[in-house]
Amino acid sequence: MAKVGTIYLVGAGPGDPELLTLRAARLIEGAGLIVHDGLVDPAILALARPDAELVSVAKSRARHTLPQDRINALLVREALAGRDVVRLKGGDPLVFGRGGEEAEAAQAAGVPVEIVPGISAANGAAAAAQIALTHRDASSIVSFVAGQCKGLTEQDWSGLAGKGRTLVIYMGVKTAPLIAEKLMEDGLAPETPLAVIENAARPQMRVLRGLLAGLPELVSRESVISPALIVIGEVTARSPADGDLALTKIALEAMQ
Repeated sequence: MAKVGTIYLVGAGPGDPELLTLRAARLIEGAGLIVHDGLVDPAILALARPDAELVSVAKSRARHTLPQDRINALLVREALAGRDVVRLKGGDPLVFGRGGEEAEAAQAAGVPVEIVPGISAANGAAAAAQIALTHRDASSIVSFVAGQCKGLTEQDWSGLAGKGRTLVIYMGVKTAPLIAEKLMEDGLAPETPLAVIENAARPQMRVLRGLLAGLPELVSRESVISPALIVIGEVTARSPADGDLALTKIALEAMQ
């Protein structure tokens, strides 16, 4: 009977190789085949052995190198051919990483699969920016949503942000104007503080702070690019700031 390989769905964390789990690092260093997303930092890929085959299936909003069903098929095909496959994803495989879909595809094909969790983008970004997602004086609830998805305006986000709550938005850079409009239409105050964390836990990280009403202008003015997270809530105003929240408030008042 032909040997069947194992698919390892591995979380690469927010970008810094030092934040990999020991299990993730060992799998990367020993892998013969690594199928990776575009969000995986080159410093992490550099841990692979010299003869490892690296296959990029990077996605962008406008271009997909491979549709998800073809990625699933690639993983299964290689495993059925007897190869162990490290499927490397930014953050955690099960938090907006489509790890569940890939695990289901492997299981349906009778291929062994192991999921290796990683530090999620939200946790990694918050820690790097010194933002406490929960705080006894500010927030006891945290919600995670995807800002880049079909039917964004029709989704019900009411109650996800506001007093005592923190909202973390993945993949929200391109849709920042829709996000701000949507949240304000759902009743969130225009002066709600927020932070945009770009390239979290990497040398080029930026933490940009402002208010909800000024989110589209902030993203445009600062030319924010992915990977970036938007964190909305009072916790962002309590933390050490790279920007001056008071100046943003003055700018907002000047627009009104």
